Amino acid sequence: MYTKINKMMKIQPAGGWPKYHSYYLKKKTSNIHQRNYIYMKHQYTKRQSSQKMVAAVTGKFFQDVKLPQQKTQDDGVLFPAVLSPNHNTDPTAVELHDFEEAIRAQKVWLESLLQKTGAILFRGFPVASPSDFDQVVKAFSYVEFPYFGGIAPRTKVVGRVYTANESPPHMGIPFHHEMSYAPDFPTKVFFYCDEEPGKGGETPIVLSHIIYEKMKEKHPEFVAQLEKHGLSYTDVINDEDDPSSFTGRNWKSKFNTDDKSIAEERAAKLGLKLEWIGNAVKLTSTPLPAIRFDKESRRKTWFNTIAVTYSDPAGKTFSSAGGKTVQIGNGDPVPDHAVEDYFKIVEEECVTIPWKKGDILLINNLMVLHGRRPLLKPPRRVLASLCK
Repeated sequence: MYTKINKMMKIQPAGGWPKYHSYYLKKKTSNIHQRNYIYMKHQYTKRQSSQKMVAAVTGKFFQDVKLPQQKTQDDGVLFPAVLSPNHNTDPTAVELHDFEEAIRAQKVWLESLLQKTGAILFRGFPVASPSDFDQVVKAFSYVEFPYFGGIAPRTKVVGRVYTANESPPHMGIPFHHEMSYAPDFPTKVFFYCDEEPGKGGETPIVLSHIIYEKMKEKHPEFVAQLEKHGLSYTDVINDEDDPSSFTGRNWKSKFNTDDKSIAEERAAKLGLKLEWIGNAVKLTSTPLPAIRFDKESRRKTWFNTIAVTYSDPAGKTFSSAGGKTVQIGNGDPVPDHAVEDYFKIVEEECVTIPWKKGDILLINNLMVLHGRRPLLKPPRRVLASLCK
């Protein structure tokens, strides 16, 4: 951006200043102090002009875009927000550095928009690689959330960027809040489309407070139990990744150790009761909140992983996440009909926008549930980054 600004201002960039040299000659001065004064005065003027130029550019950098898949909420707010480079800006002239600078300059506004809408889709920006995505995430200056205690198989790609989920892409992933099954979880999740899907493979999202309100209206007693007792999750994890499951991360990766005694210590810190079954381990969580109160939005949210871990009495698992079960914190079973209605509600209320190469989706993990549609036509590569 600064190179562009210099060109626009007709100021030669760093790397030699013949313009100043000619100016000094015209002034016919050999006094070193006078030359330094002239130079510093010009630098100050240039710096002030550059700052004004940067402010002007970033102030108009983003524009709202409307997509047919967006939904209008009761308060008139579109979900999600969709931002692209301003229509007065030539998109081909926008560089990654411009995008980063605009994020830094407009971070307060972007955070306000995220809190208002729950999710922001950035489309049409020059993000061409995982490294570019990493730079964009860093521009927000959020604290990185280490993926410790997670159940999804993931691999680090670069910097703060990981694969989103390495399970077979033809499998769908139910709606969930990231790591809502753990006492500590990220508050923001970034997704990046590195390879645009041929067909399918979308990342649907839905506002969690709407799910809470709909479920409370339809199943008030069940929701009251969730608010009072929470949910307890049970999981059986092997010592090797299970590539057939989107929750198939092995216990060595989960606890970042292959030492069973260390794994036991780390499980205890996560509030997990651990029981060894050969080389596998059975983990049972203490009851965790299933409904949370978001202080910023002043709303209650459906903050749990019930869709990922639920199985009916016959052993049928809605999510194909074998070995995982859930029950109400007081030991009561989760009612089948309530979960069936939950699945219907999230499908009715969700927004599904097809990915485009270079898209970045930022979601407020306290407000929004996300999932994955089955990939119908390859390729597809979506990466992720978690933040506090």
